[in-house]
Amino acid sequence: MKKIFSALLLAPLLACASPQDDLLKRDALWNEYRLKSDARSLAPLLADDWMLTHSDGKVQYKKDYLEQLGTGNRVNTSITNEDVRVRMYGGTAVVTGASTQSGVGDGKPFSGSFRFTRVWILRDGAWVMTASHSSRLP
Repeated sequence: MKKIFSALLLAPLLACASPQDDLLKRDALWNEYRLKSDARSLAPLLADDWMLTHSDGKVQYKKDYLEQLGTGNRVNTSITNEDVRVRMYGGTAVVTGASTQSGVGDGKPFSGSFRFTRVWILRDGAWVMTASHSSRLP
């Protein structure tokens, strides 16, 4: 009986992850799925009108990015983030941070350190990314 009572008391506390925690988990999945070249799992994290602005100014949209990732034309071999910060504005959030990445895209190796900004919106109870931008650090 004590165990059941304790479980009932703890259940609401365990179920109450903050929106920021939920968002940070989704943001971590963004990197995890890219490292696995898992376009299928990545797709639901991205809004249909999602746009990525690469550090060289190249712009990609969801369909093209996922196709490139899914075909192996883009392979991320390492992604490490630090200084990740979240700013919440109701159903919109901005995630910023620094990232060190390496991989191969369109047959060309890439690597470097970047600052990133990602915009997420809460849609139907789940966070989806609408935009991502990176700038190469000197």
